[in-house]
Amino acid sequence: MIVGMPWTLPTVPASAGALVFDEQGRLLVLKPTYKSGWTVPGGVMEADGESPWDACRREVFEETGLRVTRGRLACVDTRPAKKDRQLGLRFLFDCGAVDAGAIARIRLQREEISDYRFVPPARALTLLRPAVRRRVAAAVDSEHCVYLENGRRVRGLR
Repeated sequence: MIVGMPWTLPTVPASAGALVFDEQGRLLVLKPTYKSGWTVPGGVMEADGESPWDACRREVFEETGLRVTRGRLACVDTRPAKKDRQLGLRFLFDCGAVDAGAIARIRLQREEISDYRFVPPARALTLLRPAVRRRVAAAVDSEHCVYLENGRRVRGLR
């Protein structure tokens, strides 16, 4: 608590993920070793002041060996608090397409990722875990950043 202030500033856990495509428009999905289902590259932001964009680039590199250097913020999702976890923020960046040479150099972080695929976005939605699926579905075809709460659009916001 800050001296003289009657409240505590919030600490909100946040993560950042990436939409990475191949030249045919297929989405990169990863199979984590530590949970069921598939996901997109990404992970928790470091508590040392790392920004969402820095976390996105770091996580993509750590998990796949790919270096993303450009992108756009595609989605911000507020994950609701539950009994055993606090509210969290999820940032999703559209990092565009990588070429065949970059794909040939993919090296998975074997401790966390067992497999990867490039699949059409519609197919990806059948593989992704529910929360990630909703986020990706909202962001993948949007030209602008979308704001979500629990993966769903908020009434009254465009």
